[in-house]
Amino acid sequence: VQGENNPEDPDSGQRDIPFSSELYIEREDFTENPPKKWFRLAPGQMVRLKSAYIIKCDEVIKDTEGNITELRCSYIPESHSGHDTSGIHVKGTLHWVSIKHAITCEARLYDRLFKVEDPSTEEGDFKDYINPDSLHTVKVAYAEPSLANAKFDERYQFLRKGYFCLDKDTSESRMVFNRTVTLKDSWKPSGFKSSGSKP
Repeated sequence: VQGENNPEDPDSGQRDIPFSSELYIEREDFTENPPKKWFRLAPGQMVRLKSAYIIKCDEVIKDTEGNITELRCSYIPESHSGHDTSGIHVKGTLHWVSIKHAITCEARLYDRLFKVEDPSTEEGDFKDYINPDSLHTVKVAYAEPSLANAKFDERYQFLRKGYFCLDKDTSESRMVFNRTVTLKDSWKPSGFKSSGSKP
């Protein structure tokens, strides 16, 4: 399928994104017991796959310990993005990657170093205000194959996660990306939780 290089810049062009019958989505994008106004995936619920098709979750597969290992979904062939003739309207859109084509990388999710905007204006030792969640490392993340050609002097937007660049620890056998800016780059109150999450 075709997807835009930068959703915020229509002039940035498009790229080919491999699509297959087996995909990865974010763990946080599925729940068995959806709350009100849940627009992501849930049993019997429909969502759009970014730049691709509308899908419906038909079955949830679990292991012997009750952990979800697989979601079996059906797709609407007439719902291809940009050429949708299905007449179906959904509110949720998920990013995804083809299992068959995905590359693996390490993602370092850097967040605010301090829990307050300016620790010098606060009482006590500045170390008391260090954010313990300022770095969250995802050792194995799955990404589009186009990132195999990533360059050190370029920046890449990971949908809903922020902007990333290659780290100097990158080697022929391992790609490492650092998050430089989150998409919602605003100060949060003391005690906030890191926006990073495992895939």
